[in-house]
Amino acid sequence: MSVEGNSGESSGGPKSPSRLCATAWFLMLAIFVFSCGQFERPKSEPFYSQTAPPTIQEFRWSNGKLPKSLDPAKAAAAPETDIVRAIYEGLTELDPRTLKELPAVAERWESSSDLRTWTFYLRKGARWSNGEPVVADDFVRSWKRLSQLKAQAANKYLFENIVGMKESPATPNPPGTGPADFLRDPSVPAHAPLQRLQLAPDRSNAVQSSSNAERPVAVTPNQSVKPEVSKFGVEAVEERILRVTLDRPDKDFAKLVANSVFRPIHGDGAEFSNPVLDADVVTNGPFRITSIADNGISLERSEYYWNRKSVGLDRVQFVPVDTAEKALDAYRAGNIDAVSNADFEPLALKLLTPFEDFRRTTHSALNFYEINPRNAPFNDRRVRTALAISIDRERLTEGELEGSMRPAYSFLPLGGPNVTPLSLDIERAKDLLAKAGFPDGKNFPQIRLVVNRNDTQQRVAKVVARMWKQNLNLDTQVIVKESADMEKIRESSDFDLLRRGVVIPTTDELVSLRPVVRPVKPDEPFLKKSVNDDSPADPHVQRPLSVPGTGSASNTAEGSGSKTAKTELMPELNISEQSAIYDVYAIPLYFPTSYSLVKPYVSGFEMNGLDAPSLANVTIDSTWQP
Repeated sequence: MSVEGNSGESSGGPKSPSRLCATAWFLMLAIFVFSCGQFERPKSEPFYSQTAPPTIQEFRWSNGKLPKSLDPAKAAAAPETDIVRAIYEGLTELDPRTLKELPAVAERWESSSDLRTWTFYLRKGARWSNGEPVVADDFVRSWKRLSQLKAQAANKYLFENIVGMKESPATPNPPGTGPADFLRDPSVPAHAPLQRLQLAPDRSNAVQSSSNAERPVAVTPNQSVKPEVSKFGVEAVEERILRVTLDRPDKDFAKLVANSVFRPIHGDGAEFSNPVLDADVVTNGPFRITSIADNGISLERSEYYWNRKSVGLDRVQFVPVDTAEKALDAYRAGNIDAVSNADFEPLALKLLTPFEDFRRTTHSALNFYEINPRNAPFNDRRVRTALAISIDRERLTEGELEGSMRPAYSFLPLGGPNVTPLSLDIERAKDLLAKAGFPDGKNFPQIRLVVNRNDTQQRVAKVVARMWKQNLNLDTQVIVKESADMEKIRESSDFDLLRRGVVIPTTDELVSLRPVVRPVKPDEPFLKKSVNDDSPADPHVQRPLSVPGTGSASNTAEGSGSKTAKTELMPELNISEQSAIYDVYAIPLYFPTSYSLVKPYVSGFEMNGLDAPSLANVTIDSTWQP
């Protein structure tokens, strides 16, 4: 029988169950061994490009197209900011690795006890590229021009805390035409009635629609007040002493002035009015421009720079490239040493990730949902918190966003570790919603979430809406609008939640939060603290501390079961990330990421969250070998 059985098997006859099991086990073992071998096998090419290093101290950098301007006041993003940081120097610089403020033109500084007056002491060796000294009057003149540029200046909110540099508000709108007109006069009682602006959403653009519930309004109509006229808060006390006066205390002001817009210019800026870039512009940074052409901008180490001996590079070439594909080709061919500010496709990112010369950095920008606290029940902090902590951001970024973003549990991607994050906590969210008067989502009005017409944002909104339905039993109407209409909708206050995205170009905490939690209008007070506030009994959230000169950030609590709440109108307070998380007037979703390729023989080129590497720290290791 055994012979017949063997002969039958050898000729293709039926197999016994035991032999089938053995065969299957062998195949599984083979696959496992093969997979382990593949996993453990070292990469044959550790770098995307292994070209020989240059023999001279020359750095070739592709950071996008040619810059449109060399004006520091208009430098908002790369490539302009990269050029400006190389050829101009401000009062301070940021360490490219730690983002800590460092002395630059100012060799030291000090602040008053209330953090409103800052004094900078300029070093004697600071000079312009024509040999003239850099003095305090250069900063006074440059910052006056910066304020005069108004909307033409990059990120004008960065300097609006300096006395006299905040743009005066426009003539007030007629009563009833905008939310800011309801929020200006603190003398009007907070409980005065207000009829909500009835601007109906476009139902034809709704991704998910149903009837909207009638919504009570939580805010008070107020009269407008005339803005106070103040002096210009930047003065040259002596030739090398600069004093700056602020409207609000700012502990991080020395970090703020490292931003490109605060860098001084030599004259009145007339040379920047010409659309043709001027290679002869007088600058004060570690490098100066030697030539400008269609194929790039050439820099050389400045002979008058006060710290010239510490600059390792002799020359820098900014190589403009139109597309990410061309930048990759030039990098792989050895024509450039670094690539940044390139819009890589998701497939390219996956292919580049294993290589050691590919770098990925969390970008200092935030995508979030702004909450409208003028509408009940969103004037209740417990409701806002429940919405924020019932979103699974890990699932959102790894799934819908394909791992290209980082989950945001707080507002500042470069913030400190002492921040209470808005992490996923469904049980706590349900409890907060019940205490606010909506157990299991009962009687909660449909949420109107407005997003721009972008495929990614629409997908994200649908996922978030499903999470709120699944976790809190809340219904959401996703309303899709054109990007050009989003700011008008925000000003009209015709939303419950509104999708927004901001780039945060500084590590100054106070200023970084302004585009996230700022009022709609420049002269509009902040809405602070629903009186239905259960935080004293909530161990998860730390109440923010009061700031000297601004009043307490706390308030008393009322009955925790009330469905409607009054909202206090308060003058604009000094804000912190802790207070922003405590108030939850916005729901952070995710931080974008930025990417770069840097040859292994390049040292000191540190890509950070601000996309602000310092070329003064870069050197080329000509002896490097694979």
